[in-house]
Amino acid sequence: MRLALVHDYLIQMGGAERVVATMADAFPEAPLFTSAADRERLLSPLDQREITTARWLERTPGLRRHFKKYFMFYPAAFRSLGRVDAEVVWISSSGFSKWIRTRPGAVTVCYCHTPPRFFWEPDEYLQHEVSNPLLRTLAKGGLAALRRADFARAQRITYFVANSRCVQRRIREFYRRHSEVIHPPVDVDRFEVSPVAGDYYVVLSRLVGYKRVDRAVEAFNRLGHRLIVIGDGPDRKRLEALAGPTVEFYGRVNDGEARRLLESARGLIFPGREDFGIAPVEAQACGKPVVAFGAGGALETVIDGETGVLFFEPTPEALADAVLRCDLIDWDFYRIRRNAERFARPVFLRQMSDFLARVGATSRRQETPAEAAA
Repeated sequence: MRLALVHDYLIQMGGAERVVATMADAFPEAPLFTSAADRERLLSPLDQREITTARWLERTPGLRRHFKKYFMFYPAAFRSLGRVDAEVVWISSSGFSKWIRTRPGAVTVCYCHTPPRFFWEPDEYLQHEVSNPLLRTLAKGGLAALRRADFARAQRITYFVANSRCVQRRIREFYRRHSEVIHPPVDVDRFEVSPVAGDYYVVLSRLVGYKRVDRAVEAFNRLGHRLIVIGDGPDRKRLEALAGPTVEFYGRVNDGEARRLLESARGLIFPGREDFGIAPVEAQACGKPVVAFGAGGALETVIDGETGVLFFEPTPEALADAVLRCDLIDWDFYRIRRNAERFARPVFLRQMSDFLARVGATSRRQETPAEAAA
C-alpha cells in the first residue's frame, strides 16, 4: 500500500500539526503535501522531511502572520500541487486539504479535526475575527459559497475519521457522512506524575478570542488566586488589560518550560469549548486535575470528580465555583495519569494503522445516511 499524507498548512504548530508529525514519524516513506509551510517552525520530524507545497502561495507577502485571511487561495493552492500518486491518501483537515487531487481509484481517508468553523459556524467565528458588522455581513455571503463547495468535496472522500465524538456529530450534521472516532495522539511519556501541587493554576492556550481565556482571567480576578497563562496570540493585550494582580502572562515558552510549569501546578484551567483539546490530556499525564468547560472534547477526556471538575455554565462565576470545588478534592494523581494513557501515541498509531490496513484493501466509499436508508 503506497500512502501519502496531506495537511491544510504547516504554518502554526498546534495539536493538528502534532498529529501530522506523528503520522510522518510512523510512515517515513510517505510523501507529504500541504498548501504552505513555515520551515523555521516545523516540528520534528517534519523539519527533516521533503514537503510539497504551493511555492507561489508561500511567496505571498504577510502569509505567515495572516495566513487565515488568505483562505480564498487555499483551494487553488491544493489544486496546483498536481495529482497525488498513492493508493491511499490520508488527509488531515480542518480546512481546505480535501481539495487535493488524487489518482482515479485512490482511497481517501480524511482525519477530520473539525469541519471548517469559519463557514459552517460563521456567527461564532466572525464574532471573534471580524469586528466590523458590515464586513461580517458581507463575509457571510462568501462563506455560504465555500460551505456548498466544502460539502461537495466531502462527498468525494472515501472514509472519514473524527478526532472526537463531538466532531463525529458535526461530520454527520454538516456532511451527512458516517465516521469512526480515533482520538489524537498525546505524547504522555514526556510527562511525569508530580504529587506536589504549587500555589497556581495554569492556562495553556493560544490567546485568541474563541479559546475564552478571558473567562479564566475574570474568574481568577474574582478568586484572588494565582493563574499563570502560557501562550501568545492576538488577544494577549486585551487579556492583560483585563487581568488583576494575581494573573501572570508568560507568553510563548519552550516545551521543557511548559512541562515544568504544568508538573508543578495545582491543575489546568480549560475554559473554552474545543473539539478535542491536547492540553487537558497533557495535564492529566502529570497527574494534575483539569477544570474544564463541560462541552466538546472535554466530555471525552475529563472524568468529572475523578480526573477533574467540569462546569456547565459559560461564565466566570461558574468557573470560579469549579476551582473552589477542585481545591477541596483529595485527588488520586495516579488515577488521573491512567486516564491520560488512553490517549497515548501507541494507542493512536495502532488504531490508525489498523484502520488504514483495513480500508487499503477496498475503494468502496462509506455510505451517506441517505444512501444507507435507501
